[in-house]
Amino acid sequence: MILLLALSCFTVNGQQMPIFSQYVLNGFILNPAMAGYDGYTSVNTTARQQWLGFGDSPQTFSASYQTRILQQSHKIVNHPVRKKNILLPSTKGRVGLGAYVINDKNGSVSRTGVQFSYAYHIIMNNHQLSFGLAGKFFQFRIDEDALEFGSGNTDLIQAIGIKDVGYIPDADFGVYWTNTVYFVGASVSNLFQSAIRIGSAEGTNYKILRHYWVVGGYTFKPSRVLEIEPNVLLKTTEQFIPQADLGVKFYYHEDYWAGIAFRTDGSIVSMLGMRANGLFIGYAFDYSLSSMQRFNFGTHEISISYKMGNSARRYRWLRRY
Repeated sequence: MILLLALSCFTVNGQQMPIFSQYVLNGFILNPAMAGYDGYTSVNTTARQQWLGFGDSPQTFSASYQTRILQQSHKIVNHPVRKKNILLPSTKGRVGLGAYVINDKNGSVSRTGVQFSYAYHIIMNNHQLSFGLAGKFFQFRIDEDALEFGSGNTDLIQAIGIKDVGYIPDADFGVYWTNTVYFVGASVSNLFQSAIRIGSAEGTNYKILRHYWVVGGYTFKPSRVLEIEPNVLLKTTEQFIPQADLGVKFYYHEDYWAGIAFRTDGSIVSMLGMRANGLFIGYAFDYSLSSMQRFNFGTHEISISYKMGNSARRYRWLRRY
């Protein structure tokens, strides 16, 4: 793979963060406010192979865990009869916690990271407003053996002084609002826009741009067994490179779903999924409308989730993703 003059002096306009097609099924990775938002303890894994058939094409794997802390904390209150302070269980259940690990490989560059999230949920009748803050830490690694700069430039790596490993911290923030028929969320990734110095030469800093995400959906129920959910994902960066996913999903008995979406980068996304008790399995296929589709077999994404929790933990109107 040709690394274009050290990523054009390390000012990057391309894909810095992985793109997920099943963002409704995997929303916690985009928005820390969704940690424990549905009252369940959930485990989620997602594997994504982009542009299958291309050498060194992007590959992403993530695994996450999230939960809602319910009926575990205590509070001190003044008893009106006993006239003294007593310790009582607190069942408000407003706190959500989450964590995920991710490995993202794009050509000669890979990053491995871990994130821990704290969310606070406020329930108002059949509405819920959530706020989330996350801290994360990433390791970036460059495979020097895979770098090629063309003939006559074999000493360029030594001249730049490329470092094969670097570490950076950062943070995310999100807000999420949901009720019985719709949801909308907004989040900011890479708040600090941390930079990593790739090489010892001047101007070899690789800056992780701030990313902005907005996601929303609305559910129609034309019959007792069918639900229709139009949804949208909007994404941009500090360099204002906008992208949108416009889609619709159809649910049958809340146990099976199928969907289709159009991505403004020129892709069509098709989705299928099923639920069996607490197990959720989803598959997405991205088909590019550009000429590059002739040289690959599309993009494939599989997501598997498992929700755990008894009836005391379940918010019935947030039963599914």
